[in-house]
Amino acid sequence: MFDFKLSETDRSDIAEALQVFGMIPGDCGDEYRTPPFLTASGDLSHHFEDAPAPYEVKELSTNRTVVLSGTSWEGIGGYSRAVRIGDQIWVSGTTATHGTRNIGGGDPESQAHFIIDKIEGALASLGGGLRDVVRTRVYLRDISDWEIVARVHGKRFGETLPANTLVQAGLVGEDYLVEIDVDALVGQA
Repeated sequence: MFDFKLSETDRSDIAEALQVFGMIPGDCGDEYRTPPFLTASGDLSHHFEDAPAPYEVKELSTNRTVVLSGTSWEGIGGYSRAVRIGDQIWVSGTTATHGTRNIGGGDPESQAHFIIDKIEGALASLGGGLRDVVRTRVYLRDISDWEIVARVHGKRFGETLPANTLVQAGLVGEDYLVEIDVDALVGQA
């Protein structure tokens, strides 16, 4: 189709020009580079005997363990992504934030999937999983997104069937269309 060749100088110029670009958050391959290490099939557990905790785990006392996902808001607001006491886990309101970046752009479906991936990582870090979730609360900036987000919830929690509330809310940050928090009871499924 094309009939040209690149010289070494051309290749060098292209390589130099590409150096100014950073990695694209959420780009193909990120699931192998950053927590929660998810793939299109859902996880990488078939690659590991013991997978590392997706997020930083801190034991605050003999019966209270917390998880930090590394978003800037956890430090600013003085809270953790999730808290475990005994067999209960509470996951904070979670948005499509990775570090300081919004993931999923203006697509509520993409944001909802990323949020549930992040929640799954927090639960896994504390010894739980989506199967242990007994309650979900879904907050939407625009209530007209309810059906697409409800379908994501159904896809991800369809076998667990937790109690659920879905409401419209004034979310913090214009880029955030969805926020979800969950409660889990580990080992009771």
